[in-house]
Amino acid sequence: MQKTVQARVWLALTAMLLSAGAIAGESAQTAGRLQATPEEMQWWRDAKFGLFIHWGPVSLKGTEIGWSRGGERRGRPGGRPGEIPAAEYDNLYKQFNPTKFEAREWVRIAQAAGMKYLVFTSKHHDGFCMFDSKLTTYTIMHSPFGRDVCREIADACHEAGLKVGWYYSPPDWYHPDYRTENHKRYIEYLHGQLRELCTNYGKIDIIWFDGLGGKPEDWDTTRLITMIRTLQPGVIINNRAGLPADHDTPEQRIGKAQFDRAWESCITICRQWAWKPNDEMKSLKQCLQTLVQVVGGDGNLLFNVGPMPTGEIEPRQVERLKEMGAWLNKYGESIYGTRGGPFEPGPWGVTTRKGNSIYVHIMDWNYNGGKITLPAIPRKVVRHVVLTGGTAEVKQSEEGIEIFVPEKDRQEIDTIVVLQLDGSAMDLAPLAGKWKSLTSGKTATASNVYQKDNWHFGPQAAVDGDPHTRWATDRGVKQAWLEVDLGKEETFDQARIAEEYARVRKFELLYQKDGQWIPFAKGETIGERKMLSFPPVTARVVRLNILDAADGPTICEFHLYAVKK
Repeated sequence: MQKTVQARVWLALTAMLLSAGAIAGESAQTAGRLQATPEEMQWWRDAKFGLFIHWGPVSLKGTEIGWSRGGERRGRPGGRPGEIPAAEYDNLYKQFNPTKFEAREWVRIAQAAGMKYLVFTSKHHDGFCMFDSKLTTYTIMHSPFGRDVCREIADACHEAGLKVGWYYSPPDWYHPDYRTENHKRYIEYLHGQLRELCTNYGKIDIIWFDGLGGKPEDWDTTRLITMIRTLQPGVIINNRAGLPADHDTPEQRIGKAQFDRAWESCITICRQWAWKPNDEMKSLKQCLQTLVQVVGGDGNLLFNVGPMPTGEIEPRQVERLKEMGAWLNKYGESIYGTRGGPFEPGPWGVTTRKGNSIYVHIMDWNYNGGKITLPAIPRKVVRHVVLTGGTAEVKQSEEGIEIFVPEKDRQEIDTIVVLQLDGSAMDLAPLAGKWKSLTSGKTATASNVYQKDNWHFGPQAAVDGDPHTRWATDRGVKQAWLEVDLGKEETFDQARIAEEYARVRKFELLYQKDGQWIPFAKGETIGERKMLSFPPVTARVVRLNILDAADGPTICEFHLYAVKK
């Protein structure tokens, strides 16, 4: 930022803050403003599905937003530097002219996908503002495009009845005061921009921070959230500005089932947040099963697209979203307005509930011989129906509920069996079945990690319960092992392994006893889903030993279960 411009901007910011009144003096009401009420959260909990959009001048390069910027990353040392020199990255906006951008079309796409809200990147870590901020010249208004993108998005959402929110990054690698001796001045800049975003665009439903693990004092978060809630009563705020606020935000993974606090997985439709030419896109099965698994764990899904430099969302992504919307148009009653449970997610699928109904979403029939056995509940199943078509056998006893659907009526993506109860399903406490993974969330180690990138490809990804994350090894690796410490001795007799790229040719499972590794199961190919049964094993430390692979093996999931009595 030019020093001459900086002085003018600082005067504008000072004037704005003086005119704001005594927000900071509302300390007596602060505690009540830090979190939304259950009533304010209800629409969001019912909505389940939203559109996330990462977009900016970086789309001209097809690289990741923010992270591909070279130069110093104040507050985030280490890691690989961005591939675009800072001077080049910071001037991309001078070429940015997305003349085919149409906010109403984006909103139509979101609604056709069955999405109920939209969150847009008003400012990412690179500091570029996609709105008409009076506190900096580094904005879309000073590009050849010269239009306030946030204004047009907000207007289009309000017009269509779609809830709207702003992603805003407190970190700012462009701003000269950020993480310097003048950081307090940057905090006032940040607060000033949030005031603009919460004042100039009508009703705002969501503020989505991305603070990279910052502390409350880094952003003066208590005062910031108090101001936001004063300007936008009922707004929903995430947990990435140093305080818990209203919901958790697992990223690029399906969050762990959590019934006592709201959460939202943010996941990309391709691999990159911003647009990338020929980026690998998720299949319809992956997309829908991700949504169903998130909702079954009592969360929301914020599903991301990255528009092209023209301002258009890539046609193949649009088509995928429309396919999701078509499915939701048929089976949305099992998603919208539901809560997860009452049964915790299993290797076969998840459940959702609404009123007196439990929706059993069966996405994998390879578990336990194709029969789904749910724990006993203090309600009677009075009737059942297969929402996706066909018939089912449902038997209820003191031991539990057994469900069987003939093969001809099983759907590739999701077979939904609705259980109607003689009372409410909403007051049933979450129940874990015998399918509960013994490895899920436990400490994992590995012999090799792809490019030593434990953040994206570390061994924990194989035991996180999310089939879209993975432990990966370097190219050329033919043998590798993944080890899990269960924390204590457990007894198990089934294993589930999921692999990407089908590279494994031979493997074995071993447990540790008296310092020795003892094999208890083996196989050749793994593929997308491998179920193994074996005599009961009692052990604390277990190893998946890959004896031969065509290339670097990549394991998405490794789970152990105790399913036999």
